[in-house]
Amino acid sequence: MKTRKLGNSNLEVSTLGLGCMRMSFGDYPTEKSEMIDLLHKAVERGITFFDTAEVYGPFTNEELVGEALEPFKGEVVIATKFGFKHGENGPHPSVGVDSRPEQIRRVADESLKRLRVDVIDLFYQHRPDPEVPIEDVAGTVKNLIQEGKVKHFGLSESNADQIRRAHAVQPVTALQSEYSIWWTEIEENNVLATCEELGIGLVPYSPLGRGFLTGKITKETKFAENDIRSRNPRFTDEAIDANMAVVELLERIAKEKDGTPPKSRWPGCWPKNRGSCPSRVLANCIAWMRTMLRSILNSQRKT
Repeated sequence: MKTRKLGNSNLEVSTLGLGCMRMSFGDYPTEKSEMIDLLHKAVERGITFFDTAEVYGPFTNEELVGEALEPFKGEVVIATKFGFKHGENGPHPSVGVDSRPEQIRRVADESLKRLRVDVIDLFYQHRPDPEVPIEDVAGTVKNLIQEGKVKHFGLSESNADQIRRAHAVQPVTALQSEYSIWWTEIEENNVLATCEELGIGLVPYSPLGRGFLTGKITKETKFAENDIRSRNPRFTDEAIDANMAVVELLERIAKEKDGTPPKSRWPGCWPKNRGSCPSRVLANCIAWMRTMLRSILNSQRKT
């Protein structure tokens, strides 16, 4: 497994990270023992970057990750998040956001216990809080870093202005945002360019389009009612028909390259001139795929 540093920081992680949310939250209830085994196997295969949050569960996902990765303390990087308001049953997106300094501190202290670590490797603001100036958020995390409770500060789904203002108070190590050929808002709203300019690492989630690019999803695929994709317009019959050109393009190129299906090799289809900045790698891949798809569509129109 290759590694890379996130932006200009010294935080080095595996190029492939593992998001742990669905192991104990929301749509996919799973057996704890199976998930611990999965996490151990991930470490054995070279993955060192794991993502969780107090809101996943709530709390149970951090507990799972903490228990599973305790034997690998010092060998792995664990990212967790703050930023949702606590209701009667703990934090939940439906309750709203809360990034008040006292709330950030409370989350940090409790997350340290659940994760069974002495310091949080990467502490993200899960979602921006319109009621709390981002400077106050960054300042609070800066203090936590100075106190030795946190190593690195991250943001998630923030806009370019919020990123700049936070970075001026405490350097932002990473931005987490959805990014794929189907979801490119961070290009259009200047977020990607801002990260590149400031030397902030981009941690994209759902880069395979929520599984679309695996090539395993067709109109015959049926999602359970509690699967988020059952409510996502991307997975209607009409959308699947319209978007299969992306999968077919990658399948064709992968087979021409070495016969390996895109689910494991699609990054190998990126063009050679893809830039050295990690935040630009996926962007160049997406831009290249768009160019290829336009070429195919134009060719089809002529015939």
